[in-house]
Amino acid sequence: MKSLIKLPLLVLFAVLTFTSCSTDSIDDKADAMELSLVTKESKDIEIEILKLINEYRVSLELNALNDMSVVKSVAYSHTDYMVDQNEVSHDNFFTRSNYLKANAGAKKVSENVAYGYSSAQTVVKAWIKSDGHRGTIEGDFSNFDVSAEKNENGRWYFTNIFIKK
Repeated sequence: MKSLIKLPLLVLFAVLTFTSCSTDSIDDKADAMELSLVTKESKDIEIEILKLINEYRVSLELNALNDMSVVKSVAYSHTDYMVDQNEVSHDNFFTRSNYLKANAGAKKVSENVAYGYSSAQTVVKAWIKSDGHRGTIEGDFSNFDVSAEKNENGRWYFTNIFIKK
């Protein structure tokens, strides 16, 4: 009987472990990661993602978000990490969140991650279809930015970070 109680808890834990949106309320795997911040030129796919998200927000009468270079740098550091790991994750989220709180004036930080989508439209559409991701996109934020990088097989990885100043 006890294993019948433990099984649903184990399944719930597994589902929550592999989610692809993150907020300050989720524990971090490895908070010791040091950010490697790099300023990268925006790619067309990144510009399109930001545009589509703002169009969606405005269609709901929410404020459009402003991009921010420090947020982009932090997003890039995580996208680069995911490409290196060949795995989509929120590893080291609290390191990114704490950095943005200390260096960008963020009071609240959240992120959406994804991989394998081939266009801005498909990744944004997938995020909007997901309750958790849509909640982040529709959240009370002031700034955001995104990083999109391909791995050696041409598969895209995405990190979209939102902050409230």
